[in-house]
Amino acid sequence: MKIFESELRILDILWRFGPLSASETAKRAEAEYGWSVTTTYTVIKKCISKKLVRREDPGFLCQPLVTRHQVQADEAQTLLGRLFNGKIDCLVASLASENSITADEIENLKKIIEDYEAK
Repeated sequence: MKIFESELRILDILWRFGPLSASETAKRAEAEYGWSVTTTYTVIKKCISKKLVRREDPGFLCQPLVTRHQVQADEAQTLLGRLFNGKIDCLVASLASENSITADEIENLKKIIEDYEAK
């Protein structure tokens, strides 16, 4: 399922502060993104229809139904498949060639590989 940037922004607010009422979510979206209440409510409704968010009464309380980790994993798999034929090494090589990788990031990558190999 395609998750749009606006939907990710609502999820991010709920991951950080939620569950929140729709009105509180709208206040945070206005402060962070300059959104109107109408825009926020529209995006919340889209999140509900995609089963990304659950609405509970009373108070139109919004709660995320997916975790940040789930969305990151799904989006990473989509990117990997679409642009790199499912090859993680090609993704990492692309990122490494375009970005400066710090020594800490290299160590973290080594640890991830070591942990994976140990399984």
